[in-house]
Amino acid sequence: MTSRSAVISWGSGEDGQLGIGNNEEKEWVCAIKSLHSSSVASLVAGSRNSLAISHDGKLFTWGWNQRGTLGHPPETKTESVPSQVKALSNVKIVQAAIGGWHCLAVDDQGRAYAWGGNEYGQCGEEPEQKEDTGSLVRRDIVIPKRCVPKLSVRQVAAGGTHSVILTREGHVWTWGQPWPPGDIKQISTPVRVQGLESVRLIAVGAFHNLALLDNGVLMSWGNNEYGQLGTGDTQPRSLPVPVQGLSDLNLVDIAAGGWHSAALTDEGEVFCWGRGEHGRLGFGDDKSSKMVAQKVQLLDREDIVQISCGGTHSVARTKDGRIFSFGRGDHGRLGYGRKVTTGHPYEVPIDIPPPTDLDSTEAEGRWCSKLVASGGRHTLAILEWRIDQI
Repeated sequence: MTSRSAVISWGSGEDGQLGIGNNEEKEWVCAIKSLHSSSVASLVAGSRNSLAISHDGKLFTWGWNQRGTLGHPPETKTESVPSQVKALSNVKIVQAAIGGWHCLAVDDQGRAYAWGGNEYGQCGEEPEQKEDTGSLVRRDIVIPKRCVPKLSVRQVAAGGTHSVILTREGHVWTWGQPWPPGDIKQISTPVRVQGLESVRLIAVGAFHNLALLDNGVLMSWGNNEYGQLGTGDTQPRSLPVPVQGLSDLNLVDIAAGGWHSAALTDEGEVFCWGRGEHGRLGFGDDKSSKMVAQKVQLLDREDIVQISCGGTHSVARTKDGRIFSFGRGDHGRLGYGRKVTTGHPYEVPIDIPPPTDLDSTEAEGRWCSKLVASGGRHTLAILEWRIDQI
C-alpha cells in the first residue's frame, strides 16, 4: 500500500477557519495547501478557528483571533493561513482542544497549556487587574501559559466557557464557567469531578461533558436542556450520571457537539442523543431531540471507526476511508456541494487532485480519510492516498 497525505476543509470560512488563504465558504472539499500534509498528525475544528498538530509536536493555528485564540499576538482579527504557535515550539504537543474562544494543549510530558478568552477563568488564570471601581477582571491570555501545573495530564477538552482535563491517573478535573453564564459561579482553580474513577476518554460539548470509563460505562454531566446527557430527561446534572441506552455495548469513541452527543461501538455502530434540530443526530426525517442514546440505523451498514460532533452537524468516518455528514447544511458545512439540511447521512465526495508523482499502479488508488474534525460551521480531515491490495 502506498500512502501520501492531504489535509482538507469545507464549510464556513468567514473567519479564515478553512485555512485556504481567504475568507470564502466552500460547499465542496478543498485542500489546505499551506500545511505540509505529510507531517500533520491531528486536527481540531473549533467554533470559529482550527488547529493542527504535526508528528513532531509542532502546533499550528488559524481562524478567529480577536481573543488571542491563535496563541500568538493578535495582530489581526482573523488569519486564514496556518501559522506555528511559537510559544510552544520548545515542547512536543501531542493533543489539543478548542473551546468557545479559548484553547488547551498538552505535551508529551503531561504538561497542559491554555490561552485565549479568560473572562470566566477558563484558562485557569486568576484575576490580574484591578479596575478603578475596585473589582477584579481577568485578562485574555494571548500567549499560551501553563495551567494545572500540579497535574500530569493525558487529555484536554474545552467547552464553551469551561475546561476539562483527564489525568494520567484516570481522574477528571474542571474549571471555568461550566454552564451558561449566570447559572454557576465561574472558578479559576481546577476542581476534581467527584464520582469518576479510571476514566479512559473525555469529550466536551458547549456546556456538557462525557467521560468513558475503563469498564465501558459512559458518564455525563452538565447542561441538559435537549437531553444531551442521555439521562431520559432534561434536568441538568452537577455530578456525573450514566448515559442510558448503551448497556452491554463496547464503546471505543465518544463525541460531544453544541447540544448533542454520540458514541461509537467496537462493531462500528453509532449512537446519538440530544438536540435533533436540523437532523444532526442522523435519524432521517425524525429531527426530534432524543433524551436517551439511540442507534443511528441509517449508518448501520457502514463500518464506522470515528464519529465527530460539530455545532449543528455531525461527521462519521468509515474503516475504508469514506466520510458521511448530516445535520445543518447552510454555509456548505456538509460538503455536498449544496446547502442542504438533512438527517440522512450522505457520503462527502472527496474531489481533489491526486498526488502528482504517482506511477501507473498507484494511479488506481483513491483518497481515504484518516481523521475527521467537526467545528461550529466547518469540518477538517486528513487524507491518505490508498491503493487497495487484492
